[in-house]
Amino acid sequence: MSSRLDRPRSRAARASGSVRPRPILLFIVYGVFLVIVGVTATAQVVIASTHFSTATLNHTVGTDATVVAGYVNERLLPTDLAGGPISAGHATELREGIGEFISRRGILHAEVRTPDGTIIASEAGALGVRGVASDSDWDTALRGEIGVSILDAGPSASGIDLGTPSVLREIFPLRRDGRVVGTVAIWRDAAPIIKAQGEVRRDIVLVTITAAFAAALVLFLVFRSAQARISRQTVALIESTRRDPLTGSLNHGALVEAIATMIEQHREAGGGVGIALLDIDNFRALNDTWGHEAGDAAILRVAELLDRFEPALIGRYGPDEFLIAVERLAIGTLVEELESLRSALADTHLVFGDSERLPLTVSVAVSTYPEHGSSVTEVLANTALTIREAKASGGDRVLMTGRDTDDSGEARTFDVFQGLILSVDAKDRYTKRHSEDVARYATFLAQQIGLPEDELRTIRLAGLLHDVGKIGIPDYILRKPGKLTEEEFAVVQQHVALGDSIVRDLPGLDAIRAGIRHHHERWDGNGYLHRLAQDDIPQIARILSVADTFSAMTTSRPYRKALDIREALRRLEDAAGTQLDEGLVGPFVHGIETAPDAPLPGEASPSRTWLIGPARADSTRVA
Repeated sequence: MSSRLDRPRSRAARASGSVRPRPILLFIVYGVFLVIVGVTATAQVVIASTHFSTATLNHTVGTDATVVAGYVNERLLPTDLAGGPISAGHATELREGIGEFISRRGILHAEVRTPDGTIIASEAGALGVRGVASDSDWDTALRGEIGVSILDAGPSASGIDLGTPSVLREIFPLRRDGRVVGTVAIWRDAAPIIKAQGEVRRDIVLVTITAAFAAALVLFLVFRSAQARISRQTVALIESTRRDPLTGSLNHGALVEAIATMIEQHREAGGGVGIALLDIDNFRALNDTWGHEAGDAAILRVAELLDRFEPALIGRYGPDEFLIAVERLAIGTLVEELESLRSALADTHLVFGDSERLPLTVSVAVSTYPEHGSSVTEVLANTALTIREAKASGGDRVLMTGRDTDDSGEARTFDVFQGLILSVDAKDRYTKRHSEDVARYATFLAQQIGLPEDELRTIRLAGLLHDVGKIGIPDYILRKPGKLTEEEFAVVQQHVALGDSIVRDLPGLDAIRAGIRHHHERWDGNGYLHRLAQDDIPQIARILSVADTFSAMTTSRPYRKALDIREALRRLEDAAGTQLDEGLVGPFVHGIETAPDAPLPGEASPSRTWLIGPARADSTRVA
């Protein structure tokens, strides 16, 4: 008695047998196929021969026309075709000229005739002989067009036996003052042309017959392998349920299943497994702003770079997440490879519509079995927690599970200032890094202009807190990877007032409050919120404005990829006197270019030995 599982299999087998090709059907298909091949071959022979013959004749006629023109212009006089007598010396010159050009060109015979058919020049003499009766080619030439024909062998008009079974005759009209005053006729051996046509026909027939046999064999194999193909398609259909349709990699369910199997195998063998969760930064905002095509482009770019991890287990874990699993021996190089991938992404960008160059970055969390969990569920849960830490600490980083996410002592100092800084960090992963850079640049600028040490700490704190008001800006505006509308920009402008309100009740912060509230004022009075101008803007705000502008240009933001340092300095100088205080821009640019301890974008410490050359190209002003 067959089981329930056996019965569907039997039905499938019977269905498979019902679609086997019958011999009569195969014979009919072959018959139709051969008829089609025969008709196609015949048509190909005719068409190819015609085109080949036309092309060959056009080439030959074009070449001979050049030779004839040279002979006529060099040897023939206008009076020669007028019907009058030709001197013996000139006749000899005409005959010798024809002999020269036909010997060089492989021509059998040539004649120059007047319109009535009288031969006035030929390499064989026969001057004054009346040509053969008019035919279509001579009529064509007398109408001003070239007459061309392939003819059976026979003596020429001058009675010369050309010694070949077939000839190519070309008759060229000679024009003067818009009328035909004579003709030049050339006879060539047509055997090479006819032979080449025959070879073309033969080759076409051979190719067609070969293709027909190959197609017949393929057709036969198709019939025989139909069932095998159906089986393979069934397997492919089942496999497609395990694959992500966009990237072709394993999908969430198949990926977790495969990793669970890997962990179980290593549980028994006593080995380990490394797991990395990769999350595309700012993915939701990218989708919301530029559409799903933009999100797909980001996913495909990351998937392309992940190919370097073969033969690791890789799959798409979520809408903007990939999961990588490697054996114990590869764990040691996993972080290094992931850092390499992150660096590769730093050199790429995305552009959609009228957007600027948008950065593409990822946050990565790495965990290992059994150190960070005894099961696939536990390891993945710990990895998910770590990815949150990586994204919250600024994104664009690789973080190991269990490691301190911030090695600086300030991040663990729970005073009021650090609490505000951590609040900014939690709100916007990009803002913390930007604020730290602004603090570095502003402190450096203050040192360049000789401010006392006690003011440096105030300027540094103002730099760290200058964007604290962004806590109140909605996420969809703050992280939008595209241009803001007027309404959205008006909301963003309020972050300076909100920041001032946040810190106003803290004691001794008047200078910091001034920096927070006024760092978006412009030297020309067109800034916000109060449209202050020149020296009415507090010095601390003017310092922060220079540092903020330089950081904004050299930091990759959700809506724009970072500029080159040289370009940023050039634009900074362009903004001097309009957006920025010229008296501060000069010392800052000079210091960045020459000071050995100048802070540079992306540096964890200020030490470096890099100098910028003095030459810069022009560009647009900072907006």
